[in-house]
Amino acid sequence: MAERLLIMRHGEAGQGMPDAARTLTARGEQEAARMGRWLAERRDLDLTHLRLLASPYVRARQTAVRIAEPLGVEIEPLPLITPDDPPEAVVEWLLGEANGRPMMLVSHMPLVAALTGLLVEGRGDRGPGFPTAALAELDAEVWAAGCARLHGLISPADELR
Repeated sequence: MAERLLIMRHGEAGQGMPDAARTLTARGEQEAARMGRWLAERRDLDLTHLRLLASPYVRARQTAVRIAEPLGVEIEPLPLITPDDPPEAVVEWLLGEANGRPMMLVSHMPLVAALTGLLVEGRGDRGPGFPTAALAELDAEVWAAGCARLHGLISPADELR
């Protein structure tokens, strides 16, 4: 049975240093909330048992809160999904975590693009562009390079149905 993985970039963040402390802008909060509502309204995807994991960076955690609220799920920190972490390490982690529950990673560019590219195309340099708060939906029988199928990439700017 195929496992489902959602990979999301955080909402729009303001400037600042250190990078890990940057927060969402008002627009970023709205983007994340819109995606959370859209996910909660979906009937084609059972997210009642979603495992929601977020980068420890503030903007990713703030985004995850906006996803968790309408879904009624908890957020788990995942230190290995910060902006410059290697996608290969995330794939290795995914292999050990597969359990039939859908998972969602809330992270950053360039990791979200590199991870998506690695899982779908087998190459981390071939990932799609991710607007802020965009979400890629993948499934796979096994989480390994080139073994996933990309079902779509949607952003808050898209017409969500």
